[in-house]
Amino acid sequence: MPTLTRLIITLAVLAGLVYAGMVALVTFVHPKQTEMTIRIPAEKLNPKPDMPK
Repeated sequence: MPTLTRLIITLAVLAGLVYAGMVALVTFVHPKQTEMTIRIPAEKLNPKPDMPK
């Protein structure tokens, strides 16, 4: 049983580290919000219909 206990404790510590990393990212990282403009060619907005065969 000591091996099983060691495995469970190791997995719990790793899960705690992952959880702590996620909490740190949420707390300390603030994204910048900027406006974005994307030009779309008219050919993509109004494609010409295909000619029937």
